[in-house]
Amino acid sequence: MGAGHLSVEYDPRPSAVREARAAVRRQLEGWGLADLDDLADVAELLVSELATNALLHAASRFRLTLFAAHGILRCEVQDGGRRVPAVLDAGASESGRGMFLVDALARRWGCHQDGSGKTVWFELTTCGSDDCGRRQP
Repeated sequence: MGAGHLSVEYDPRPSAVREARAAVRRQLEGWGLADLDDLADVAELLVSELATNALLHAASRFRLTLFAAHGILRCEVQDGGRRVPAVLDAGASESGRGMFLVDALARRWGCHQDGSGKTVWFELTTCGSDDCGRRQP
C-alpha cells in the first residue's frame, strides 16, 4: 500500500460521530487496510472517541484527517477547543474513558494547539510489527 490521505470536515451534530466512523472504515477499505487484524475496528473506535470529545468539549466543527504511509496510520481530529485532553482512570464511570482508550490502544498519540483550536492525533501500525513504521538510519 502506498501513501494515502483523507480530510473531511463535519458540522457539530450527533450524527457526525457516526459519519466519521463510516469514513474511516470506507477509507481503510479503499486502501486495502480494513482486513488487517483489528486495525479498522480500533481506528473507528478511537476516531469515535476523539470526535465525541470534539462535540462535547469544543462544540465546534471538526476536521478528521487520515494519513497512511510507511506502515503507519495517523488519524487526526482538529476542533475549535483549546482544552488539551487528559487521560483519566477507567474507573466505574460511563464517560470520560475516551483518552484512556486512545492511550491504551494507539502506538503513539498527542495533541498540539494550532490557530484558535487544537489537533488531537493517534497512530496505529498497519504492517503487523511494532518497528515496521520506523525509518532506518
